[in-house]
Amino acid sequence: MTKIVNHWIGGKTVEGASGTYGPVTDPATGAVTTKVAFATVDEVDAAVAAAQDAFATWGQSSLAQRTSILFKFRALLDAHRDEIAELITAEHGKVHSDALGEVARGLEIVDLACGINVQLKGELSTQVASRVDVAAIRQPLGVVAGITPFNFPAMVPMWMFPLAIACGNTFVLKPSEKDPSASLKLAELLAEAGLPDGVFNVVHGDKVAVDRLLEHPDVKAVSFVGSTPIARYIHTTASANGKRVQALGGAKNHMLVLPDADLDAAADAAVSAAYGSAGERCMAISAVVAVGAIGDELVDKIRERAEKIKIGPGNDPTSEMGPLITKVHRDKVASYVAGAAAEGSEVVLDGTGYTVDGFEDGHWIGISLLDKVPTTAKAYQDEIFGPVLCVLRVDTYEDGVALINSSPFGNGTAIFTRDGGAARRFQLEIEAGMVGVNVPIPVPVGYHSFGGWKDSLFGDHHIYGNDGTHFYTRGKVVTTRWPDPADAPAGVDLGFPRNH
Repeated sequence: MTKIVNHWIGGKTVEGASGTYGPVTDPATGAVTTKVAFATVDEVDAAVAAAQDAFATWGQSSLAQRTSILFKFRALLDAHRDEIAELITAEHGKVHSDALGEVARGLEIVDLACGINVQLKGELSTQVASRVDVAAIRQPLGVVAGITPFNFPAMVPMWMFPLAIACGNTFVLKPSEKDPSASLKLAELLAEAGLPDGVFNVVHGDKVAVDRLLEHPDVKAVSFVGSTPIARYIHTTASANGKRVQALGGAKNHMLVLPDADLDAAADAAVSAAYGSAGERCMAISAVVAVGAIGDELVDKIRERAEKIKIGPGNDPTSEMGPLITKVHRDKVASYVAGAAAEGSEVVLDGTGYTVDGFEDGHWIGISLLDKVPTTAKAYQDEIFGPVLCVLRVDTYEDGVALINSSPFGNGTAIFTRDGGAARRFQLEIEAGMVGVNVPIPVPVGYHSFGGWKDSLFGDHHIYGNDGTHFYTRGKVVTTRWPDPADAPAGVDLGFPRNH
């Protein structure tokens, strides 16, 4: 029997009422294993109403109550990490170790939320004038929403809701309809931890659900991670409806390799960063920029390593890379490789014909490596979101920086070098929000914020870290003056000695 994934509203599972369902496939077999209910406008409204009702008490709850629940949630999340990883593998296709890593990175933000009392400390200035004090405090917004992508169905929601609810907000999550089950498991664990009904809600669906969240008057803020065109739409639409928005878009992450670099280390990094999780991550390295005469040797080293990657079902412990999430996406990724030679690239490895015995209907694609890629090629210009690595050649460090900075994206970038002076220049001159020095995927730890520049971010705040706390709260300044008890009218004795 096909599994059905329903909504989570007001602390319980709510069956979909629209009669419309989306298919969820096992990427390794191509078989539809699950149906996910698509929400109507009324169902989204019901989730927002549940969150709004819950905010009346949750927004006034103590920090001790919130963090106590989050500590319990963290323990449950840790205990169930294998189960969550299995759900991710079954619907996304990534190998189990990748799925476990995703849960671990989500746990980092739960850790941060458990210590939210430090982040929410206010400021006090005394005696700014005679008997006048000024205090700055931060308060929750109300109902906030998260719209999350398919590639990290557990981690990206956990970049959002732990901080949001720790700050006193209530939350409505609209996860990807391609792999929805992990979000329901997170909701169940939150309920088991004692989170009050309505504080966390999940509605599944498509553009109907998204647009209703963007326009709903009771939704005060929207967080989004996905492609640049959709991020731009989310930001424009939600902002027009008076909402605070953080919308993280796409990427074309470059890795600049200087002639003095350790080429073995650079090749190892390029392979893991380009092909890990089948390239379906916004921090994947998809363009290596080789400086000077090292290009041929570097490409040879990358090819040697890439050819050894074991591709297979995500639940096979020997697999190092799984399938892509859908056949449509697989075919789109393959099209970039098929057209590469005609656009001037040298196809070193072509993985488009790859298949796995016994799993012929899975969404398989092998490793592809393109060399001497011109900047006019679609494989370079577009975010492919698959296991395709482009290598570009430049003569100098300055040429490499100019090439990277000319990209419309500015999510993450890296430099590989032994020269500290070159690395220092790079981190100051490069136009990207996250920079790695001999680190290929510079995703910040939970207490630093994640986010890019240019067309990789729409809105003023990065996600999680200090920016996340600021995004989910608003500041208030309170100026007070109290009469001194010594100045009380005659006949009233407050027990203070007279001193004048």
